[in-house]
Formats: sequence, C-alpha cells, structure tokens
Amino acid sequence: MAAPIEALDAGIIAVMRAGKQVSFRDRFHMLAPTIDHAFDLAAILRVSVGLHWGDIEATQQQNLLREFRRFTIASYVANFDSYDGERFEIAPALRAIAADQVVSTTLLPADNGETVRIDYVMRQEAGTWKIIDVLLDGTISRVAVQRSDFRGMLAQGGAPALIASLERKVVDLGGSALES
Repeated sequence: MAAPIEALDAGIIAVMRAGKQVSFRDRFHMLAPTIDHAFDLAAILRVSVGLHWGDIEATQQQNLLREFRRFTIASYVANFDSYDGERFEIAPALRAIAADQVVSTTLLPADNGETVRIDYVMRQEAGTWKIIDVLLDGTISRVAVQRSDFRGMLAQGGAPALIASLERKVVDLGGSALES
C-alpha cells in the first residue's frame, strides 16, 4: 500500500532537486506520470465537485478532469521547487478510516527546521491502492478545501467557470507553456 506513496515521494524529491534550473514545463512532465499512478484524480474530482457532478455533461466532465489533473500536477511542482537536503519518512503504522487507509508521511528538513506532516488517504480499487485525499498536518483535507472553492465557481457559472478557473490557476502556477 505504501508503494504509490514511496514513488510519489521519490518523484517530488526528483522535482525538488531539478529545481528552477529545469523549466516548470519539464518538471511538470517529470512528475505527471507519478501523479497519474499515485492518485485517483477522477474520484477526487467527483467528490470535490459533489452533488453537481451528475449535472455536468460528459464532455465538460472530461475537460474538467483534464484541467484538474493539470492543476494538481502544477500545484505539486510549484510547491516543491527547490531542494536543500529534505527527505520524506513514511510512518510504518497505518490508520484506518472505514475501508480506507491513511499513510502518514513527514517531510524532514536537512537541518533541524520545521517538519511537515502529509497524510494520504488511500482507497483500494480493483486491487490497486490510490490516493483519494491529502491531509496537511493530519487534519486539513485538500478535498474539503477544493469542494468549498469549487462550489463557488459552479454556482457562478457552472462547469465552464470551474474549468476556466483551473486553467487560470495553472497559468498562475507555471505559465501558459504547459502541455499535458
């Protein structure tokens, strides 16, 4: 179950080591396969959109998933853009939340600076464990934060407004030269 997290941690460290000497676009493409493998982005998006998901036509759902994927990858690349000897440590014990499992990791600085706890909520689908939520400091759910943000966008202009918002965020994070 920890294998996707180990691969994600290794991918993040590789992107951090590449740093700003490597273009954002190239770091995006370095990390994309790891994100695709570790996360169930479609499930995360459905939960983040909530009850409105069924009201969105299939073409817009696909466009929304494409932009959500780009936004997720760009967020990781933007937040992990330099390396100073940090490393990840995965806690050996798992915590159950119903049928899901929580894998706790800690980002440890090279010096005695502040650590960052990142918990990954994992769900098994068809024999494969995938991340369905990320809890910062063990409590702040990324899905809950996105759900709140997405609700406002959907109320303002439906799926097209949410798609446009995610596109703008990707540009803000990494520039317009990204391809996926």
